[in-house]
Amino acid sequence: MPTGFDAYDPACPARLVLEHLTSRWGVLALAALRERTYRFSELRRRVNGVSEKVLAQTLQTLERDGLVLRTAYPEVPPRVEYRLTASGREAAELLSGLVDWVERRMPRIMAEHRRYDARIAAGDGPAPAAAEAGFGATGAGRGAAGTPPR
Repeated sequence: MPTGFDAYDPACPARLVLEHLTSRWGVLALAALRERTYRFSELRRRVNGVSEKVLAQTLQTLERDGLVLRTAYPEVPPRVEYRLTASGREAAELLSGLVDWVERRMPRIMAEHRRYDARIAAGDGPAPAAAEAGFGATGAGRGAAGTPPR
């Protein structure tokens, strides 16, 4: 069913939503909220390693996208809870599958990292596709002269 949106078009607003959904903290916040409703401090502990500021920004963005519902209760001290909307549950279901896949594949991925790093250390250079894209051994996105790739 055509929607009029094309995420492959750089001007398409769907790209921004994809960025929100697939950011490290967006994925982890949505996956955690799939488990249950969380208070902010609980969610911050669950998504271990995220700063208070970044988590607040992430939740605000996901709320604006209609994926997270923030409920503030008029209590002393104030209580705020976060839960998924119906759209958020659908997105979290998809992203949780990705998180599970990554966790299951990590031994293989780490072995691939070691193999690649050993090849680079031996002077074999980056893979042809990476070299054509201007990525060196560090994947920093710089060409041979230190200029960004085209």
